[in-house]
Order: sequence, then C-alpha cells, then structure tokens
Amino acid sequence: MKNTLAVLLATSSLLATSAAAQSLDLEQEELTLGFIKLTDMAPLAVAYELGYFEDEGLFVTLEAQANWKVLLDGVISGELDGAHMLAGQPLAATIGYGTEAHIITPFSMDLNGNAITVSNEIWEEMRPNVPLMDDGLPQHPISAEALAPVVEDYLDRGEPFNMGMVFPVSTHNYEIRYWLAAGGLQPGFYSEQDISGQIGADVLLSVTPPPQMPSTMEAGTIFGYAVGEPWNQQAVFKDIGVPVITDYEMWHNNPEKVFGISAEFAAENPNTTIALTKALIRAAIWLDEND
Repeated sequence: MKNTLAVLLATSSLLATSAAAQSLDLEQEELTLGFIKLTDMAPLAVAYELGYFEDEGLFVTLEAQANWKVLLDGVISGELDGAHMLAGQPLAATIGYGTEAHIITPFSMDLNGNAITVSNEIWEEMRPNVPLMDDGLPQHPISAEALAPVVEDYLDRGEPFNMGMVFPVSTHNYEIRYWLAAGGLQPGFYSEQDISGQIGADVLLSVTPPPQMPSTMEAGTIFGYAVGEPWNQQAVFKDIGVPVITDYEMWHNNPEKVFGISAEFAAENPNTTIALTKALIRAAIWLDEND
C-alpha cells in the first residue's frame, strides 16, 4: 500500500510538473468576454464555473450583452476581448456587411439549437391545415403550408403579418425564410438600397433580441419567431406559443454559434488565444459527457 501511494504521489508530481512546463507565456491574463442569454453560451459558463479558464492562467469576467449588434461592437472596440457570436457575424463583419472589422473564430460553440414558434392564436388557425398522424397528433415537422392560408387572411384584411428573427446574418433569419418560402410564402428580398429584407414580403420579418421574443409575441407585436433556446421552451412554459419546427429538421448540424475575437487580438495575443481555445474545448468535452 505504501509503495502504491508513493507511486501515485510521484506520478501526480510528475503530471503537475509536466503541466507547468506546458503552461503558456500569456500576453493577457485578465479578459472580459460577452454573451447573449442563450443556452448555447454554455461552453463559456462551464469553462468559468469549472475553473478551466483559471487552469490556463486566465481570469475571465463574463458579461451579458443587450443584443448581437452591441456584442459585436464591443469586440470591435476592444471593450470585450471576445464573445459568443452568431456563426454569420465574423463573416459578415469581415466582408463589410454592417460594421466592417476583421473578426475570426478559433472555436465553434454548437450546432443547431433553434426552432420556429408561433403564438397560440396563430397555432389554432394553422391547426386545421396540419396533417395528423394515426394517433391524432400533428405530424412533424410542420410545414409553413399550414400557415399560408392564415397569412392570406391577414393580408386580405389589410393587416400585416409580423414575425421575429434575431439578426440579419443569423441562421435564424435564413431558416425562417427557407421555411416560409418552402411553404409558398414570400419572406422578402434585400437590395443595396433597401436592407430591411421586406421587399415584396408576405410575412414581415424584423429583428428582436432573443430574450425579448416571448414578451414581444405575448404583446401581439409579432405572431411568431425563430430563435435559439431557451426562448422557444419559454413560450411553452408561459403557455403563449407552440414550437412548430426545429432547425435540425431543416438544416441538419448547421453551424450556430462561434467564439469570436478580432484578428488584431489574436495577432497581439497568440498564446492567450490558444489558452482560451483550450479552456473552451475542455468545456465542450464536459458538456458532451454530461448531457
């Protein structure tokens, strides 16, 4: 037993020495990272709560942001050292759609995780148009073909049909447009002169920050939305809406969120960037092992 204990202690000491030898010479130890209140910011939370950042010599502050534009502007200005981002944001910023800046990502945070939810009132109008299974339950995924007659009734009465998505370059915007168009509804076009995305639209899509989606729908400002969790389930818990399709059913394993930093930060802090990425990879492994 004593020999076993001695071996364990020696092994432990060797591992600790090895870990110390592999520690990086960090250019920046104190970091502020931004996120939006969504389930898929989990790698940041896990790396923070389980001490993975500290294991890499990093002292991190996590700060919730009001919306995706504020978050991106924070990374560009340097107020934030990095952030949980929409997969499309680094691409859009780098090519100059919106605020131009060279944003890169060393880490993909998740795949899928979105859904489209409609209000209870709209669901009741859609329901007669939804095919049923043998047990009488709605057949999923639910096509926007079931929504088309409802939208037509609104347009015939001269009333706009409004739905929400989280950001122009978000996968949510692409997914809800695809779903609507596949069901025979025009989701609208963009042009150089008009970037509203509402040109010729049957359904008017507008930006709503994720945490505000349920309350905006409950107020009647929008009749449904495309968003990530937990805001679809929030509509279920509050009994104000019904999720009709997940993005997994539309776009299997689509890139959803990434960890974004400026190219300038990465160039000036290469070891810090590696340390951040290592901590996030450990967090992702933990999440995969602890469903």
